[in-house]
Amino acid sequence: MLAVLVESITTLLALCGMGFYFAALWSARSFVHRKRRKDDAFHPPVSILKPLKGFDPDMYAAFASHCRQQYSGEYEILFGVNSLEDPAVAAVERLRVEFPQTQIRLMVTPEILGPNGKVSNLAQMLSQARHPYIVINDSDIRVSPYYLSRVMAPFQDPKVGLVTALYRGRAHRTVWSKIESLGIATDFAAGVLTARKLEGGVRFGLGSTLALSRAALDAIGGLLPLVEYLADDYEVGARIAAKMFQVELCDEVVETAVPAYSFRQFWQHQLRWARGMRDSRKRGYAGVLFTFGLPWALLNVLASGADLFSIALLSMVLAARVLLALAVGVGVLRDRAVLRDLWLLPLRDLLALCVWVWSYAGDTVTWRGQQFHLNQGKLIARP
Repeated sequence: MLAVLVESITTLLALCGMGFYFAALWSARSFVHRKRRKDDAFHPPVSILKPLKGFDPDMYAAFASHCRQQYSGEYEILFGVNSLEDPAVAAVERLRVEFPQTQIRLMVTPEILGPNGKVSNLAQMLSQARHPYIVINDSDIRVSPYYLSRVMAPFQDPKVGLVTALYRGRAHRTVWSKIESLGIATDFAAGVLTARKLEGGVRFGLGSTLALSRAALDAIGGLLPLVEYLADDYEVGARIAAKMFQVELCDEVVETAVPAYSFRQFWQHQLRWARGMRDSRKRGYAGVLFTFGLPWALLNVLASGADLFSIALLSMVLAARVLLALAVGVGVLRDRAVLRDLWLLPLRDLLALCVWVWSYAGDTVTWRGQQFHLNQGKLIARP
């Protein structure tokens, strides 16, 4: 009886997962075929804020990509460090020499305003930004020469308060790095596009790009109220949407570096990500249970003793899952590494299910070597 019950439940969940795959494909198609605003008609002055802590060799190429913008308007780049002893300072000085035509400023932000060090850094930088539009992205984000033009284009509509962007991962050496990058391209981005379609728009931000108008930023009280939150990017978007501004997903797809994780580092990062989402989107995150079509189909094969129906179900679910991975990962994000690492997809999805289950087992996250408790999305440092 137990085996029959497990078989029935996993059959239902596998079918739900396949339904999600088709919904995500429909959402991706809608995004690709949406009406776009021309990016050659609106070039307001922009301040790019990049908070820094430590330095990785990949970061310099990311910094340099922001200095090669084909943008008709004026823009500046502000780098913020807690101390002039930070190793990233030398890279910023090198950038100034290599790109003298770009307005580059280095700021020291020594105050600790809350447990989220990145937002603490940004809140202090914001007062020194000169321009009416603010772009915030992580230190390792690499962009195309048309990044600013594409990010600014939606602001032609004064109702738009925030523009964000999808991203792909650039994996490094280890299998765990490749698995995380594969998850970004084939699952995370698909979830974002599905939420956009089903919810009638985007109501959150992605840390890959947070482009804000001053009006929207003022409406939510600036960045200081976010210094206690783990998912600060989500909070920015949710708060701006709550103030009746539109949040747009732009045409640009940026690239982030995925470190050469060990399994322990991979697991800690995935768990921090998952618990942050769990606290930010409680009902939506609970519904993720119904999106794991491939793991449920694999478990269904085991529960049924590999009968003909379970194998047929697995074949259909696997085909839909691969189609989604290729459509979003390759078609939308243009991530060619998806083709190389596609064989890792079943393992990646099984691990994702394990992370989802374990995310409900506690409230502790590890971030930058320090442990925190999560309480309603807020970080509380452990003694």
